Amino acid sequence: MAREEGSGGERRGRRDRNDREERDNEFVDKLVHINRVAKVVKGGRRFGFAALVVVGDQKGRVGFGHGKAREVPEAIRKATEEAKKSLIRVPLKDGRTLHHEVRGHHGAGKVIVRPAPAGTGVIAGGPLRAVFEALGVGDVVSKSLGTSNPYNMVRAVFDALQNQQSPRMVAQRRGRSVAEIISRREGQKGEQVAAN
Repeated sequence: MAREEGSGGERRGRRDRNDREERDNEFVDKLVHINRVAKVVKGGRRFGFAALVVVGDQKGRVGFGHGKAREVPEAIRKATEEAKKSLIRVPLKDGRTLHHEVRGHHGAGKVIVRPAPAGTGVIAGGPLRAVFEALGVGDVVSKSLGTSNPYNMVRAVFDALQNQQSPRMVAQRRGRSVAEIISRREGQKGEQVAAN
């Protein structure tokens, strides 16, 4: 009898593990930066590694994490776990680009992110490219200003992405319909073209 109960628990454990593996398989993780860090102790220096990882499902969810350990694989694992806990959802237009231009900053890191027409691709450097690829954005133009520190650049682009709003979100906030918001935006574009 006891053995049957154990096998049921074992089966449940295996099912939990399979669910966790499936959940992990849906995410793409990108290693952005590895840094060797030193801790000065009585006998000299003790070296470790710090990793910055970006994780996303390529369908509008993305997160980043930072992990430190004595070995590189362990630092990457810790960073990946932290990234999965800090996922944010970003509304995408047609599943390939952003809805509007947005700016973000963190410390000395500043970024400008613009939507782009189909076929443009991801025009972004280093850490920003990793974030957009994990997010699942196919067409975007971005420019990083200020620092080139990958930690601040990633935090700046996350600040920008959190300020991204879809027409549905704007319509809900204003108590209007989505069609009204979109028609007003199209009307403003027409006026700008006529003025030029």
